[in-house]
Amino acid sequence: MAHAVKHSTEVAPQIHLIQVPIPYPFKYVNCYLLKGEGAVLVDCALDTPEARPGLEAALAEHGLSFADLDQVVLTHHHPDHYGLCGLIEAYGPKVGMLDLEKERGHIFWTQDQRMMREGMALFARHGVTGEVLQGLEEEMRATRQRVHPAQNPQTFHDGETLQLAGMSFRVIWTPGHADGHAMFLRESDGVLLAGDQILERISPNIGIWAYSFPNPLALYLESLEKTARLGAKVAFTGHYGPIQDIPGRCRELAQHHQERLAHLRGLMGGEAKTAWALSLELFPGNLNLAQRRFAWSETLAHLEYLVAEGSAQRLEGQPVRYTL
Repeated sequence: MAHAVKHSTEVAPQIHLIQVPIPYPFKYVNCYLLKGEGAVLVDCALDTPEARPGLEAALAEHGLSFADLDQVVLTHHHPDHYGLCGLIEAYGPKVGMLDLEKERGHIFWTQDQRMMREGMALFARHGVTGEVLQGLEEEMRATRQRVHPAQNPQTFHDGETLQLAGMSFRVIWTPGHADGHAMFLRESDGVLLAGDQILERISPNIGIWAYSFPNPLALYLESLEKTARLGAKVAFTGHYGPIQDIPGRCRELAQHHQERLAHLRGLMGGEAKTAWALSLELFPGNLNLAQRRFAWSETLAHLEYLVAEGSAQRLEGQPVRYTL
């Protein structure tokens, strides 16, 4: 046993990082075990042959199984953070999420036929056609096979103080990456469980989906300012490593989006184009279907931001086109 792989690492007092493998370019999602007076899991990966045993092995290092958890608390509903929660819930732990995320994100998994219809209609309305449209539908159906929705999620609200494994964490709502994205701040020492609000090395996807707020980029830029003002000492994030200079990283991410908006405006001279066509220019290169879907949603979010601020026009039709 001397060479056994360790599946969890204590990154702050009573907070243990569990890196769970996921089939996305990130390679891992960071889940966090809070172990004090009881045990709480923050985020829970998705159901794949690698992820579930990896999570179970990490809990076993602490003498725990799914049934021993008091609850699973979610930062947001995306599959790599949410997927196993219904399965874990069946063992007894409660599942908690922001009230707004239950209303606006959780429904993506519980009303799957309606969400699939509305999602495909949105793709088509913004210029996705033929084989690509069919491929996106197949890819979304495959993702759904890896997600077990919570049957009876409990909710908390923005600003509420939660007692998690005997520790106090303040809930901070940060819409943008998801409508009901929540962070958890342990005010006693400034530890922030930041989910996908800020990430090292990459920018979190800020996209428009059939069920999301109409201008998520504006909300995200406000959320970055809110995050920078918290005074947190370190952010433990949903992917990659921790972030020490939180205000600095928030500034970098805001600047990145300003540069992308400028780049997008530069691509919009001349004839009106669909969000899909512009996404191929804004995100060139050989991307797989899942990456193309994110590129399209992010391009659409930037276009709608420009429309809302009055520096671009949306031309209604089938498909919708955009121009300066």
